[in-house]
Amino acid sequence: MDTAVTQQRPVLSQLGAIDCDVHPDAPLREDLLPYFDEYWREIVTTRDVDRLELTNFPTRTKPFFREDWKATEGKGVEKLRKNLLDPYGLKYAILNCVTAVHAIYDPYLATAVCRATNDWLKAEWLDRDPRLRASLVLPMQNPEAAVEEIERFADDKRFVQVLTLCMGEMPLGRRIYWPVYEAAQRHGFALGVHAGSAYRHAPSQSGFLSYLAEDYVHQVQGFATQVGSFVAEGVLGKFPDMKIVLIESGVSWLPGQMWRMSKDWRGARIEIPWVKEPPSALVRRQIRMTTQPFDAPRDPAELERIIEHLDCDDMLLFSTDYPHAQFEGDAAIPAGFPERLIDRLVRDNALATYPRLED
Repeated sequence: MDTAVTQQRPVLSQLGAIDCDVHPDAPLREDLLPYFDEYWREIVTTRDVDRLELTNFPTRTKPFFREDWKATEGKGVEKLRKNLLDPYGLKYAILNCVTAVHAIYDPYLATAVCRATNDWLKAEWLDRDPRLRASLVLPMQNPEAAVEEIERFADDKRFVQVLTLCMGEMPLGRRIYWPVYEAAQRHGFALGVHAGSAYRHAPSQSGFLSYLAEDYVHQVQGFATQVGSFVAEGVLGKFPDMKIVLIESGVSWLPGQMWRMSKDWRGARIEIPWVKEPPSALVRRQIRMTTQPFDAPRDPAELERIIEHLDCDDMLLFSTDYPHAQFEGDAAIPAGFPERLIDRLVRDNALATYPRLED
């Protein structure tokens, strides 16, 4: 193991790092049954609703899971402590539970599954380790119910973010979602946009893809679409106190998009008069990105050039994407990451992004 790898663990443990993308075991039906009310318990049983785990990358998809983490004895919080919380000396770890609920057409069933999932997260994860925080799973198919779910957990500051996918029913800037953003901003939640699709539409502009490798790469198109939508529809100006976190988006594609949007805005802004600043300024102020998977150049010496192109030291949030295999050993911080920005990356940026963390 080289020096760049062996140095990662001491740095994190000394700085009180905050991991902004950790995945708990996706709940199966039997996990959630105790958290449904009597009506929905009967519905999910009689209808045999059992595909509640992650639709894009299920737990059986071996290439996406690190074998050393997978092989650790135990399960749930116990396994997470052994693999991540204790070895990395994390101050907090934010759980992002990405499940098939995002693809459910029935808005009432989706709402029931989200409620059960959030109660499950609280009881089976947050209550079992004080370092754990979580994102609320919301039924974006039912914005009114999504607002109610935010209100239901507003007083539980262990929930710091609300979660949706980068490819869902429609672009996330649309006004139908604004009540969700208003409630999130009012209670200090960030909005997390995670890689994944509800498969309402083809992941590419040319149709559906043949292989998982293609699907994963094309997530970037979904993120780019959402950034454009947040800007053009006016979400960033309307909700200036809400940070939007792109989770598992990669990094290097965003500078080009910021440049192009700002360039074209100068000639076409008569169409969107509510966008009163260059899109690049809005994005730098409110958009954040987790670092894994980090699409860094092969030569670590060139990494700082990507950071310079972002032109914003506040934009990147440390993550491991546990338990997915995005890096080897303890090298969660990309090799060549500027030393001057380590504190911001592993701790300060997260505290600024998630105001509920320190409440």
